[in-house]
Amino acid sequence: MNTRHDHGRGRPARITLPVEGMNCASCVGRVEAALARVDGVAGVAVNLAAERADIQASGPIDRLALVRAVEKAGYQVPAAGVELAVEDMTCASCVGRVERALRAVPGVQEATVNLATGRASVRGVADAGALVAAVGGAGYAARVIEPGVGGADQEAAAKKEAEHAALRRDLLLAAALALPVFLLEMGSHLVPGVHGLVERSIGLQWSWYLQFLLTTLVLAVPGRRFYRKGVPALVRLAPDMDSLVAVGTGAAYAYSVLATFAPGLLPAGTVNVYYEAAAVIVTLILLGRVLEARARGRTSDAIRRLVGLQPRTARVLRDGATVELPIAGVVAGDTVLVRPGERVPVDGEVIDGRSYVDEAMITGEPVPVEKSVGSTVVGGTVNQTGAFSLRATAVGGQTVLAQIIRLVEQAQGSKLPIQALVDRVTLWFVPAVMIVAALTFLVWLVFGPSPALGLALVNAVAVLIIACPCAMGLATPTSIMVGTGRGAELGVLYRRGEALQLLKDAKVVAVDKTGTLTEGRPALTDLELAEGFTRADVLGRIAAVESSSEHPIARAIVEAARDEGIALPALEDFESVTGMGVRGTVAGARVEVGADRHMRGLGLDVHCFADIAQRLGDEGKSPLYAAIDGRLAAVIAVADPVKADTPRAIAALHALGLKVAMITGDNQRTARAIARRLGIDEVVAEVLPEGKVEAVRRLKAAHGRLAFVGDGINDAPALAEADVGLAIGTGTDVAIEAADVVLMSGSLLGIPNAIALSRATIGNIRQNLFWAFAYNTALVPVAAGVLYPAWGVLLSPVFAAGAMALSSVFVLGNALRLRGFRAPVMEARA
Repeated sequence: MNTRHDHGRGRPARITLPVEGMNCASCVGRVEAALARVDGVAGVAVNLAAERADIQASGPIDRLALVRAVEKAGYQVPAAGVELAVEDMTCASCVGRVERALRAVPGVQEATVNLATGRASVRGVADAGALVAAVGGAGYAARVIEPGVGGADQEAAAKKEAEHAALRRDLLLAAALALPVFLLEMGSHLVPGVHGLVERSIGLQWSWYLQFLLTTLVLAVPGRRFYRKGVPALVRLAPDMDSLVAVGTGAAYAYSVLATFAPGLLPAGTVNVYYEAAAVIVTLILLGRVLEARARGRTSDAIRRLVGLQPRTARVLRDGATVELPIAGVVAGDTVLVRPGERVPVDGEVIDGRSYVDEAMITGEPVPVEKSVGSTVVGGTVNQTGAFSLRATAVGGQTVLAQIIRLVEQAQGSKLPIQALVDRVTLWFVPAVMIVAALTFLVWLVFGPSPALGLALVNAVAVLIIACPCAMGLATPTSIMVGTGRGAELGVLYRRGEALQLLKDAKVVAVDKTGTLTEGRPALTDLELAEGFTRADVLGRIAAVESSSEHPIARAIVEAARDEGIALPALEDFESVTGMGVRGTVAGARVEVGADRHMRGLGLDVHCFADIAQRLGDEGKSPLYAAIDGRLAAVIAVADPVKADTPRAIAALHALGLKVAMITGDNQRTARAIARRLGIDEVVAEVLPEGKVEAVRRLKAAHGRLAFVGDGINDAPALAEADVGLAIGTGTDVAIEAADVVLMSGSLLGIPNAIALSRATIGNIRQNLFWAFAYNTALVPVAAGVLYPAWGVLLSPVFAAGAMALSSVFVLGNALRLRGFRAPVMEARA
C-alpha cells in the first residue's frame, strides 16, 4: 500500500505492490509483463523473494488497474491494512459518514472508524491517497499513520495536545463573554429586582445591544468551530452534531438580532431576545468537549504507559568500548550492557552475568524471574540487583513490547458486533432530530400559546441541542479502550476486539494438556527412598548414570540433581539395556536404573514400594526403580508436571460457571489421572493434532460457545475452529497470529481473568448504551414540550446543553471505571 510521491509534479513516482502466488522466474516475468501494459507505468521490477512489485510511474496510475492486471495474470494482491488518523469527528454520525466514504473507495474490503481513538482502520487494495481524499470529500481531515512502534506517534500526540489547549482557551473565552449575557437576561428571572436595576441603569434596549455584542463575539471566536464544520456538513446534506449546534444557536441568535434591530418585523407579543441561549449553549458544549477530551485521554493511559516502558538509550559494546546510543541506534546482534535497576533496552539473550528481572509488564506476574546465560529477556522489563550483558535479537518495531502495543491499539480500534445496532440508529439520527425540531417549531407556532413564535423557537432549539449523539458514539469504543488497556496491564492481550464480546458467552473452556496445563517438559516429580539411603547420594548416583543417556527422562533426572546443587560422581562402564534400563559404576558402586521387570531380573523384590507405585500409577506416572550395589534404593517418577497455578485456574473457571475439557494426545490413563486431580469435567484423549479440530466441533455441539486454549502454534487449527482462541505465551513467544486472545504469562490464571474482564467490559458497554439511548428517548420529547400541556414544563435550551454535555461525560466516566477492574485470581500470586 506504499506510494511515494514526486513532490515537484504532485504525482506518484513509485508504487510498491505486494504480489502472492509467484514461485519461479517465469512467474516474475508474467507479472512484470502484465504490469508494464498498464497506462502510466514506466518500469517494473518484481522481487520473487520479497513477493513485491516496484512500479515506476511516468504519469498518474490507477492502482486498481495494477491490481486487476496482476490478478488477470493469475496472481493475487493481498489485502493490506492502512491506519488513518481522522480529525474533526465529534459524534457517532461523523463515524458513519467517514465509514461510508471509505467503503465507497474502489478496492476497499473493510473500513471501521473509532470515535474515541480518532482512527480509521481500512483493509483492501485501495491506494492510501485515495482513502485520504475520500475522507476529505466527506468533510474531515485525515492522514496515514505510518507503521512502526505502536503508540509512538509523537506528532499526533503533540497535535492532540494543541487541540485540547485550543479547546480550553475557547472555553475560558466563551465563559467570560457569556457570563454577563447570562446575568443580564436570566438574572431578572432568578433574582427579584435585577430586571428593574437593568432598566434603571442602562435601559432594556442597551442591555440587548450589550448582549448582542458579547454573543456575537462568542459565536464568532470560540463558537466559530461549530459553524466552520457544521454548515458545510449541512450543505452536503450530511448534518452532524456541529450542524445541530450551528442551526440551534444560529436560529436563537438570528431571532434575537431581529428582535433587537427590527422588532417591527415580528408579530406583536413575540419581541424577545435569546442571546443567553446561544452564548451559554456554546459555552456548555465547549465545557462538555473539554471534559470529553480529558476523559478520552485517560482511556489511552494504558498505551502511554506501555510506550513509556521503552528506554530512550542503551549502553552498547562497539569496537571494544562501551557507548551510549539512542535506542533507534541498536541493531540485532549488538552486545548490550544492563546495570542494576535499569530497564532492559531491547529483546535479547543473556550472554554474561546473572540477575532477577521483573517481567510484570509482560506477564502481569509480580514475581521477578531469574535470568542467567542463555535466558531470554524482553525489552522494557526491569532488571533488579544483578548486572548482565545480552545479545540483541529484536529491536524497534520487532520487539515484544512493540507487538504488545500494536495488539492493544488494534483491539482498541476494533468494532464489536454490538456496535452494529448503534451504527444503524446513528445513520439516520441527526437528520431525524432535525425533522423533529422542525415539527416541534411548526406545532408550537400553530397550536402554542402566546408568544407562539418565541416558544416555537426555544423548543426547537432545545430539541436540536439535547439530541447530541456523542454519548452513543462513545459508548462502545471508550469501554473497549479502557478494557483492553486494563487487560494489557494484567498480561491479557485481545488480538481482536470482537473476542471481548464472544468470550463472555463461553460455556466451555477446552485446554490442550502439554505446555498448557503442564510445564511442557519432563521433570523429576517423585523420589522415594528405601531405608538406609540419603536423597543426595542416591540422586547423585542415578544422575551420574543417566548423564550418558540422551533420553528425555535421563535429562530430567540430571537437571533435577543440578538444580539441587548435587555434584555428579565419576561414571564408569555405562551400559544401556534395551527395553530394561541403564547401568554403570559410580564411585565404585554398581548402579542399576529401570522398570520393575529390570529389578526382578536382578532378583530384587519391589513389593516394599507397592503402595507408592500404585499412587504413581493412579497419577498417570510410570515408576522407575534404582538399585545400588544389589540393594533396592529408591523408586522415582519423571513426568510432565502440572503447572503450580493450574488447579487454582481450573477452580476459578468453575466458579465462573464454566465447564472445563482437556484435549490431549496422551493415553487415556494418564489423561484421566490428571483430570481427576484437577477436577476437569471432560477428557478427550489419544487425539492426533488433526483430530483436535473435530474434538472442538463435538464439544461445541454438546455445550455451546467454546474457548480453546493452546500454545498458539501446534494448536493453530483448533484455535481457529473455536469461537474464541486463547494462546498461552511466555513473553518472547507471543503467538500473535494463532489466536484471538494472547495470555502473556504461561499461567492458566489468565483465562478466568480474560473471561471476567470480557464480562465486565461488555456489561459496561451495555450500561453506556442504555444510558445513551434512554437519555435521548426520554429527553427529546421533553425538549419538544410534551410535558407542557399537563404540567406546564418546558426545557430551556441552556439546560438542554448542560444535559447533553453531562450525557457524554457520564458515558466516559462509566467506561473509566474499568480501570479499577480487579482480576479474580491474579492478586493471590506471591
